[in-house]
Parts: sequence; C-alpha cells; structure tokens
Amino acid sequence: MDTSQKRKKDKKKDKKSKKKKLTQEQPVLNKSDGEDEVQYGTKAVEDVLNEAIEDKGRPWTVSVALPGSILDNAQSLPLRTYLAGQIARALVVFNVDEVIVFDESGYDAVESTEGTFQGIGRKGNANVQLARILQYLECPQYLRKNFFPKHPDLQYAGVLNPLDCPHHMRADALSSYREGVVLKKQIAVGKGSYVDVGKTKEVQIDKQLQPGLRVTVRMNEGAETSEFKHCKVVPPSEPRTNAGLYWGYSVRLASSLGAVFTSCPYKDGYDLTIGTSEKGENVDDVELPEFRHLLVVFGGLKGLENSLEADEKLEVPEPSLLFDHYLNTCPNQGSGTIRTEEAILVTMSILRSKILQAIS
Repeated sequence: MDTSQKRKKDKKKDKKSKKKKLTQEQPVLNKSDGEDEVQYGTKAVEDVLNEAIEDKGRPWTVSVALPGSILDNAQSLPLRTYLAGQIARALVVFNVDEVIVFDESGYDAVESTEGTFQGIGRKGNANVQLARILQYLECPQYLRKNFFPKHPDLQYAGVLNPLDCPHHMRADALSSYREGVVLKKQIAVGKGSYVDVGKTKEVQIDKQLQPGLRVTVRMNEGAETSEFKHCKVVPPSEPRTNAGLYWGYSVRLASSLGAVFTSCPYKDGYDLTIGTSEKGENVDDVELPEFRHLLVVFGGLKGLENSLEADEKLEVPEPSLLFDHYLNTCPNQGSGTIRTEEAILVTMSILRSKILQAIS
C-alpha cells in the first residue's frame, strides 16, 4: 500500500470515528450556575429534555376574561363556532391558564347546578356556547366522547382547528403526565381505580374515584416493559407547578363583570389586573410589577364601558378604576375598531415580554 492510499484510509477511519462519537454524545443542560449552558454527555435527548423541564416549575398564572356576547357579532352558527375556535387558539398560543366568559347583557342570568347560565336568544346563550366550545377544544381528543355528547353548540365542531397542546398527545407519546377519565371497572380491595389515559391499555391509579371523573395522572412507566406501575392522580395544576408544562386552560362562567373578580378560584385573588381599551394608557410606557396571578380583561363590541354599565353592583364611574392598569395595547391603530379576537392576539403579544420581565 502506497503512502497516498494509506493517508486516505486513515482519513476515512478518523472521519468514521468522529461521526460515531458525535452520535453517542448529546447536549446536556447544566444548571449549576443558574444559567442554561450546553455541555456534552452520554444521555439520550429525551432524558435531557425531561430533566430540563422538571427543573422549571411555573408558580404564576395568566387569566383572560372576555364577554360571550362577541359571538353575537357572527352572522351564522358555523361562523360563531369558528370565532370561538380563534379565541381558543389565541389562548393556548400565549399559555393562558384560565379563561372567564362573563355576561355583559344585564339580564338576570340563572345559574344551573352545572355552572352554566340559562338565557334566551334565537341563537342560544352566547356565554354558554362560547364556554362549551372552549371546553371542548381544551379537552384531549381521546376523552371528548366521555364528556361531550351531541349538542347544537357543537354541531359545527368540524370547522375548529386543533389546539395541539402538550396534553393532547398520541397513544405512543412519552410524558410524565396524562389526562384521563376514571373507568367504571371492577377493582380489587385496596386497589385504585382504572383510568383511560389514551394509551393502548388503561392504567391503575393510587386511589378509588367516582367513574366518569376527568383526572390528571402522573405516569410512572416500567423501565423495561410496557406496564404502568404506581401511577398517581395529582392536581391539574401539578404539570405547571412542578414541571413547567403548559397544561391547557380552565373555563369559568361569570354572571357579570364584577363576578370575574369576586369568584376568583385563587386563594388570594388576582394580584395584578389589566383592563384593555383604546382610552387607556399607552402600553409602551408601562412596566408590570412582579405578580402571582395576572388577569387581563377584554371588552366586547362596545368596550368595557358597556360591561360596567350593565353591572348594577359595580358602583364605579369608569372602568379604569377597576384595574391596576388600564392599557391601550394598540396605540395609533389604523382601523376604527379592533375585534376582541384580534385584541387578544395584539395584547398578549405585547405583554409577553413584560410578563417575563416581571416574573424573572
């Protein structure tokens, strides 16, 4: 073998060795100094990502409130349905944890035992319809048949775009958490209920629960088998607080603008509230303080002024007095009006960096 042939052979061997080394070594996040630095180790990419996520819980929340009357601006039931879908997409794009649909009509709404309101209207109650469609879209596809029977409000659900949230996963997807429904299945004494979590087989949790309940399950998969052992039912907030995962939004109905505040599910209420209006302060001039639970409120076709006027229990002269900040999030707008579904996208886009600065 001459010198040139030997050189080519050694070069080929060295290239092959480097390729093998790069295949074995994967980036690992090192958090020892508080910053994300990329180093190299021998762990699988999936393990690295899971460990990185588990180190980042998210204690703070973002809530959005809007009137259901925005659906009345749509000309047909398919368009009403699609409009609700646009709202849902905007919510999940910006990791909104709670959405409150409030009634700004001023009518006496009667609350049912299921937390919905019975109203009169030829197109149906817009508040209930919006809430139902939002709930339908947030629910993982494999669970919808358990919680959403046929209903006129969902007649045109086929026009809705999927949300593709982290908890909307396929059967073969690996995840530390899954949403499921408790099954009506006989269980042994001292054992927990069986739950359908969208896998090829059901899992057994650590306690007995009433069949038909939707639950969040912490998955503990067998290392070398397809069995699921010691799965545990956890609060719906745990994927967010422990793993930093966005786990969809909850939906709440409020009988008025004031009820948005008084019926807050968080123990200490919302510690930072923002109202949106073209009459508000320029958002570019505002910095947000640190918060735990943020609430952003949007008005309907006639703005928050109309919502305030319809609520007889709120004795304040103008809506700006209800909020910590009353902001114009699109100053110098080129259109005379900004639709609510547009306002959500505009507002949450510009607030995103301000939110991150406030909680960092």
